Formats: sequence, structure tokens, C-alpha cells
Amino acid sequence: MFATDPDIPMEHVETFVDEACAEHGLEEPGTERVLATVLFTDIVGSTAKAAELGDARWRRLLQAHHALVRRLLARFRGTELDTTGDGFFASFDRPASAIRCAVAISEAVRRLGLEVRAGLHTGECERMEGKVGGIAVSIGARVAAEAVPSEVLVSSTVRDLVAGSEIEFRDRGATELRGVPGTWRLYAVAAFGA
Repeated sequence: MFATDPDIPMEHVETFVDEACAEHGLEEPGTERVLATVLFTDIVGSTAKAAELGDARWRRLLQAHHALVRRLLARFRGTELDTTGDGFFASFDRPASAIRCAVAISEAVRRLGLEVRAGLHTGECERMEGKVGGIAVSIGARVAAEAVPSEVLVSSTVRDLVAGSEIEFRDRGATELRGVPGTWRLYAVAAFGA
């Protein structure tokens, strides 16, 4: 097309491509999608612990928790995306690093007298203003909600991606994740090699 009529204004080409993408349900122009492993953590029984300790002591404990999680995120090359009171939302470019970080967090917070539940999922996410969003993020949050205290729970996607990494899993069965279509097979991290 350009060889036969080099004077076609570029804006006409961009408009054509944008309209074709919209018509066929393809990505919007300018939308960046990335493959990421998302991690969600949540302190177990935080409201009861806060009531037991009182506001000032709870705030200090929460600050210690946050500092510890941030150190571990840095160590395992995770990116903190958000905190929600007593939980963290982070992303990783490698699922094995995300698993190792989640296990380290779970073990380290015990020294503070806390327990966390953690959930991980890997999927294609939309990058928006330095954060990630989309259905993969929702799935990660739902996986975390299924975890029991001190458990690191992953989707089958994560488990499949780390095959050969010496990370061992215990099958937790198939479940429906609230608001997410279909059933999802979940796995608890059981052990991992060096």
C-alpha cells in the first residue's frame, strides 16, 4: 500500500487499524499486556489481633510486618503493587521466585506472632499506571482467599510453569473461584529444593 501511494496520511492508517481492532474485539491501541505472576498475602485473624493488642501496638506490629514483607519482595525481585491494610499485592516476572518469596513471607511472619495466607496465579495482565489488572489479578486474589492459615496456594498454571524446579505441591482439588468462570485446580506448596 505504501509503495503505490506514499502520500497516504499516517492518521488514516491508524484510524483504519484502530477500527478493525475494535470491530474484532482485539486489544485497544496503547494497552500494554504483560505476563506476570501475581501474589496476594493476607494476615490471618488480623481484626482479632488488632483488638487484642490495641491500636498503637497493632500499628507497630503491622509496620514490622510491612517492613519484613518489603525486604523479602526486594530479595526475590518482586514488585509491590498495593497494600490493603494487612495484605500485600505484588507481581513477579518468574513464578518460582514468587513461590519462594511467598514461602519466605509465611515463615518469617511467624517470628512476629502472625500467620498469613498467600495465593499466586500467572496470567496475562494489563499494565495500567505502573500496576497490573485484569482477570489474572482477580484469579490470584481468589486463589489467596482459598488458602488456609500459613498456606501458599497456587493455581495449576503456576504449578505447570515451574515443572522441573524441584518445588513440590499437594493437590487441593478443583474448586470454583467466586466470580471466575469454570473450575480451577489448586495446589498447596509442600516443599522445594535449594
